[in-house]
Amino acid sequence: MQETFTKFAKLVSHFSGRMSATVIAFLTVIIWIIGGFIVGFSSDYQMYINTGTTIITFLMVFLIQNTQNRDSEAVQIKLDEIIRSIKGAGNQFLDLEELGEKELDEIREKYLNLAKEARDKLT
Repeated sequence: MQETFTKFAKLVSHFSGRMSATVIAFLTVIIWIIGGFIVGFSSDYQMYINTGTTIITFLMVFLIQNTQNRDSEAVQIKLDEIIRSIKGAGNQFLDLEELGEKELDEIREKYLNLAKEARDKLT
């Protein structure tokens, strides 16, 4: 079941990021407007359109977030492997994404100061 969902989420995310998906969405809006003029934008028509778009948007958020989470995790693993394999690299940075906001801010401040010192030496 998980594998099927993963494949489906990747497929939807891949398709929704294409220009053809934007064209289809644009054409759908044009058809919606034309249909609205034909039926006079009745309350029922608006309710069906709003319900349909809300459901699609709601589901797309979760599908795309699933794909983004997986991609982000894969990038983190690759970065961890690069850090681990470079001699002299700080292995303490392998799991930074697991730290809290305060700890990340402290580490970031340290590196901001190092960058500022390096720039100051250039001038």
